[in-house]
Amino acid sequence: MKNILSDIQKVILVPIHKEGWKFITIFTVVTLILAMINSYLGILGIVLTSWCIFFFRNPERFIPTEEGVIVSPGDGKVNSIEKNVKVPEEFDFDKSINWVKVSIFLNVFNVHVNRVPIEGKVERLFYKKGEFLSANSDEASDLNERQSVLLKVKNDKTVIFAQVAGLVARRIICDLEEKQEVKTGDIFGIIRFGSRVDVYLKEEEIKLKVIVGQTMIGGETVIAEFV
Repeated sequence: MKNILSDIQKVILVPIHKEGWKFITIFTVVTLILAMINSYLGILGIVLTSWCIFFFRNPERFIPTEEGVIVSPGDGKVNSIEKNVKVPEEFDFDKSINWVKVSIFLNVFNVHVNRVPIEGKVERLFYKKGEFLSANSDEASDLNERQSVLLKVKNDKTVIFAQVAGLVARRIICDLEEKQEVKTGDIFGIIRFGSRVDVYLKEEEIKLKVIVGQTMIGGETVIAEFV
């Protein structure tokens, strides 16, 4: 019984990402105003406020401790796995390198807090303005607004990951700084309100651990491991 109560408490008292509090406050104030006008409008406001709290939830994650594993930077579903792709144009790499891109689509009900996929040092950050196509479309990685991160890990290996805005998402938050040391699973940002994250890995360096359609848990699910 004690364990059941503890699990219920974790669900109800889940932490909220700092970006969410201003929206929760706005939704709450609007709900109070609507409730004074009409009780049915008040109920609608409560539903929307509850969704807002749900959207900005930041649940505890259990980060893998094995060396060389690369975890998902976000919750969602693997939308595609592409081989022999080019990295984002802002990063100048040898064209002969074969990259694998794993794309994870986040719907509006997924946790949108983003986590660092592996321990390393932030070598470069690049923000690019763009369109707001549906995040599960093939063109989204190249055409949509995005925040790309180049991460140097042990043995001079490289991981690139990107936050990509979607049809509804209009704000990318990235708290990383260049030359910053980060650990696997560290929280580094959030995307509002529906989006995708892309991870680029050198094909010869890794062994993939996921398939298309698989559900990801940010900071926990292993995407690949270095060989």
